[in-house]
Amino acid sequence: MKRELDQWFAEEILPHEAALTRYLKRVCPNAADVPDLRQDVYVRVYQSAASERPHLPKAFLFTTARHLLADRLRRGRIVSIDYTQDLESLNVLVDELSPEERLSARQELRRLSEALDGLSDDCRAVIWLRRVEGLSQQEAAQRLGMKEGTLESHLSRGVRALAKAVFGSPSSNTAEDGETDSMSESEHG
Repeated sequence: MKRELDQWFAEEILPHEAALTRYLKRVCPNAADVPDLRQDVYVRVYQSAASERPHLPKAFLFTTARHLLADRLRRGRIVSIDYTQDLESLNVLVDELSPEERLSARQELRRLSEALDGLSDDCRAVIWLRRVEGLSQQEAAQRLGMKEGTLESHLSRGVRALAKAVFGSPSSNTAEDGETDSMSESEHG
């Protein structure tokens, strides 16, 4: 069940990250809050989809973002009392991973690494700059010397390929997809 949800999330929600980020930058008063907001939106969408998958994932994603922003604005008007306390007194236990979970995580990491190596140089560079180094779409496009639309296309194609490699896709043929991706990449530069 969780694996199916992860795959759904990677295929239906993550490809809209660039558009979501642009939206959040446009409507959020503090640009520094955008990465945290985006993460909170993802958490809400994921948790909601665990009980029922939305019929229109993109619309659901942006509606969730709008609601989250409204909630934050309401909370921002409330005066909070800031206090500190000894965190050790909370006695929070750290969850330990079972050997099976560790093995599964290592296998997923290996599949991800192999999939990343299998991407075109442009896709790999875009994913590295956007996801690992955390550059904005504009910064990454400037560094790579490409248009933002081309960068967004490489990012979307790369994320889909990585998701397919990690989570698999029961109804697709990888060889055909690779040929399609290669043709698309040569068309888009």
